[in-house]
Amino acid sequence: MKIELSPGLPQRRRSSAIRLKWNQFWLQIWRDRVSYLFLAPFLICFLLFIVIPVIMAGLLGFTSYDGFGVPRFVGLENYIVMFTQDIIFLTKAIPNTFLFALIVGPGGYILSFLFAWLIHQLPIKIRDYYTLAFYAPSMAGGVALSVVWIAAFSGDRVGYVNNFLLDMGWIDSPIIWLQDKKYLLNIMIIVSLWTSFSVGFLSMLAGLQTVNRELYEAGRIDGISSRLQEVFYITLPSMRPQMLFSAVMAIVGTLKAGGISTQLTGMAITPSYAGHLVINHIDDYAFIRFELGYASAVSVILLIISFFAMRFAYRLFGSKEEL
Repeated sequence: MKIELSPGLPQRRRSSAIRLKWNQFWLQIWRDRVSYLFLAPFLICFLLFIVIPVIMAGLLGFTSYDGFGVPRFVGLENYIVMFTQDIIFLTKAIPNTFLFALIVGPGGYILSFLFAWLIHQLPIKIRDYYTLAFYAPSMAGGVALSVVWIAAFSGDRVGYVNNFLLDMGWIDSPIIWLQDKKYLLNIMIIVSLWTSFSVGFLSMLAGLQTVNRELYEAGRIDGISSRLQEVFYITLPSMRPQMLFSAVMAIVGTLKAGGISTQLTGMAITPSYAGHLVINHIDDYAFIRFELGYASAVSVILLIISFFAMRFAYRLFGSKEEL
């Protein structure tokens, strides 16, 4: 005799299995409620200031919105305009950002490790003073820019660079450095490299102090004969987490850079868009033109670029579990 099962029985079994999993999930949360209570401040801030803004930017990217009225859905129009009609974005913002990021990102990263390694070789008594000297420019921020670099590249005769070049006879008249499109981006790169010794630099310095000294002794027994070999075969593999953190911070710092051009020139839009980066493009459309929908679309593109750059950093320094 053949027994026929009810057609709804498999569906009911699946529903019961799902409810059972949800019950186990909430039961586990209730058991660990004290741990989640301590995590709550971070989770709430992460939700409010990271997750929700990213979702809102993604949604606004498909609308036309001026910040006052009701967003009007336009579909992919913002993205089509961005890659077909926005000449400033295609010919200025994107090339400038990639050039800036390719030099400042790896350059600042390598310099941070180099000077962190050199400082680590110093006696402990004076190590902190050198650390503070290198880290101070990143803490000073706009103050350092105005006191040091704006004065150095001032367009009159009293500017440090112009005064030096005039005294040497290499130029006949002062150069207006910060208003000349030939020099502005290069100056931005130099200043950014100078201020690149930030949290990533401190992370590398801390990572160097955690390397087991016995590894160097074992390496000498195995045939390592130079300091350079020690760096490549012992130091770098031993501080992969710190190197990964520093790489992520370098990527974030370079791709979100934009305020530096405004601080140097004193203008929201640099002359001939010479120092115009993607973040400046977002600020232009969001806070000057009040085209928040288009600005959100540009920010989504910047987020995608940042994501792939970070994935590349994870492949270089991350463990297999993090990939």
